[in-house]
Formats: sequence, structure tokens, C-alpha cells
Amino acid sequence: MKKTALAGLRGLGPKSQAWLHAIGIETPEQLRACDPFEVYARLRDVVPGLSINMLYGLIGAIEDIDWRQVQRERKLAILLRLEAMGLL
Repeated sequence: MKKTALAGLRGLGPKSQAWLHAIGIETPEQLRACDPFEVYARLRDVVPGLSINMLYGLIGAIEDIDWRQVQRERKLAILLRLEAMGLL
């Protein structure tokens, strides 16, 4: 896979970058301007079986922290928001 502008973001590998490109997000600035929950919802429409780890990764990439830290520290709040959005 070719290197993209998103390659510099923490925790987003080539597959994640390709998925983001598929929904029109091609730069770190575009990603940072988005709500990660909305991005996750859009990705779920185009990536069958998308894991919640992608949401943790999106938040981590936007905030420049490890996705595992996001999962550990905010899992309950994230799950509650997903439930309120009808995504659980």
C-alpha cells in the first residue's frame, strides 16, 4: 500500500488509512475536523465487521495518544455514546 498523508498519525495503519480515504478523509486536518464517532459511524457503513478498536484508534490519532489508553480510560463513556447513537 502506498504511503498517505494520514501515515503520520499515531495508530493508523495502511488499512485504516485506506478506509478513511474511502469515506473522503485524506489528511490529518480533515480527520481532526471531524467527530470521531461520526467517522466511525460512516466507516461501519463501508467496512463490514469494523471493530470498536477503530474508534479507539480514531480518538487516539486525533488526540495523539495510544488507542489502548483511550480504551482503558474512556471505555464506558465511549460505549454509552455509541449506545445513544444507536450503534450498539
